[in-house]
Amino acid sequence: MRGQMLWFNETKDHGFIETDEGERLAVAGDGFAPGERPEGRCANRTVTFEITGNERSRQARDVAFVPDVAAHKPRMRGRGRG
Repeated sequence: MRGQMLWFNETKDHGFIETDEGERLAVAGDGFAPGERPEGRCANRTVTFEITGNERSRQARDVAFVPDVAAHKPRMRGRGRG
C-alpha cells in the first residue's frame, strides 16, 4: 500500500501514517524496513507499507520511503541564429 508519513517522534519511537484511503495507522520504530527508520523531519513524505493486526488495532509495518523524483523540466530550445 501507499500513503503519507504524518509524523514520527524519534524520542517516543512512534508515529502515524495516513493511507491513500484516508485511514490513520500507527507505526513503531521497529515497523520500518531496514535502513528506513526516519531521522529528522519526515512529514508528508510518500511511503509504502503493509498492514498488520486486526480491525481494532491495525498498524503499519515494513514501512519504506519512496524516493523523491525531481519533476522533469522542459528544456529551453534556442531561438535560431540569424
